[in-house]
Amino acid sequence: MSISLIDVLRPTRDSRIVARLVAFAFAALLTGCASLPAPVMPADENDPDTYALPDPEPMIESPPLEPVEPPLPSPPPPAPVAPTPAAPAPASSPPPVVVVTPPTPPVPTEDQQMIALLADLQRFSTMQNDELRRELAQATQTFGKQRSDVNRVRLAVLYTLVRGSPQDDQRALQLFENVAKSAPASSPIRHLAAVLQAQVTERQRAVRDEQQKADAAIQKLEALRAMERSLLRDRVRSGGGGGASGAGGSGH
Repeated sequence: MSISLIDVLRPTRDSRIVARLVAFAFAALLTGCASLPAPVMPADENDPDTYALPDPEPMIESPPLEPVEPPLPSPPPPAPVAPTPAAPAPASSPPPVVVVTPPTPPVPTEDQQMIALLADLQRFSTMQNDELRRELAQATQTFGKQRSDVNRVRLAVLYTLVRGSPQDDQRALQLFENVAKSAPASSPIRHLAAVLQAQVTERQRAVRDEQQKADAAIQKLEALRAMERSLLRDRVRSGGGGGASGAGGSGH
């Protein structure tokens, strides 16, 4: 028995369901057809307007092939190097000697020099002659190195104390005179030198006076001795003549 499309399309309950399914299928079919791409008709090769060459694909340039170099031959192993003998260690030099220059002592003032000089003069007065000679030699060397007024006075005083020769007092007076010429007028060392010079001069005068007195006494003594010798000669002469004449008279 054949079923026609009309029978199918009759409005029945089942048919309505089927119609809905068909409508849904048809809608789905239309949706699928709308999404399909439009067919491209082959164009006429002779018509340049309708025929377009496809865009050429860009060529991808491959990097040039580099030649493969053969591996370099490995260098020969280095020849063994003989150990270099170690250089002898330099002889240790002695540490440098640091010379420390002592600080220059401050120059004593004139008052300090005067006090030291008076202390030396006091010390000289208690020394024996041998000690004074040693001090004289040392003072002479010091004066040769530093010709100061203090050293002049010290050396002059030692000359007057030692008096090894008659010229020592004269040397002392010369030194005192040099101090009087070189030192300032208000210098205490100059005043001391003047006092000592006066004492030495007075002593020289006293020595001369004593020497003159001694010379006069010696002369008187020599004169008395000469007179005595003359009297003795006269007595011998007179006594010898009287004895001879007496002896001749007794012979008669």
